[in-house]
Amino acid sequence: MIAGVCGGAAELFGIDATIVRIVLVAATLVGFGTGFLIYLACWLIVPEE
Repeated sequence: MIAGVCGGAAELFGIDATIVRIVLVAATLVGFGTGFLIYLACWLIVPEE
């Protein structure tokens, strides 16, 4: 919702954005912040449409 990373990934894979957000939050909590780092990297690397 901040940068549209989850929405863009959901559109790319053809799934609901809520599922991508839940997976990202789970990765952040279980992976000691890894999901947050992935989100930041995608925010910087993935081009805007």
